[in-house]
Amino acid sequence: MPVSSDIVATYRGPGRVVRRLLDMGPREDRALIFVMAFCIVAFIAQMPGLARRAHIEGVELNMLLGGALMGSVFILPLFFYTLALLSHWAARMMGGNGTPYGARLALFWALLSSAPLVLLNGLVAGFIGPGPALTLVGLIWVAVFFWFWLSGLRQVQRSAE
Repeated sequence: MPVSSDIVATYRGPGRVVRRLLDMGPREDRALIFVMAFCIVAFIAQMPGLARRAHIEGVELNMLLGGALMGSVFILPLFFYTLALLSHWAARMMGGNGTPYGARLALFWALLSSAPLVLLNGLVAGFIGPGPALTLVGLIWVAVFFWFWLSGLRQVQRSAE
């Protein structure tokens, strides 16, 4: 299935999509693409808010974009790999029998499939700015992300590859 179809299917049943991805076999290149795609989308999502900030505060936009690029594309993937490992260890301590690859896949897929809400959050940050609308969209994104991640982790822990 194309990634876009899988993202839509994730909103209907995140566990089923993660199970289907796991059934394709462990492919580290796929997991890396998922996390890097999310990080690039997260960088793009920051652009409207950064442009707004640069205009209002009178600072250089290129400086803001450079910092966001460094953080989003180079540092954030390392953080997500560490978080996936920690979630794997936590699941193992609670009796789960999944693999480190499964934990990475569950996290990275949850991030990528929640990316449309990250883009919406970026648009709200750029066009409306700080306030209740931005907070609401951010909370919706966090709730959906955790729903996807925990559903994926549950699938991963049900059976070992």
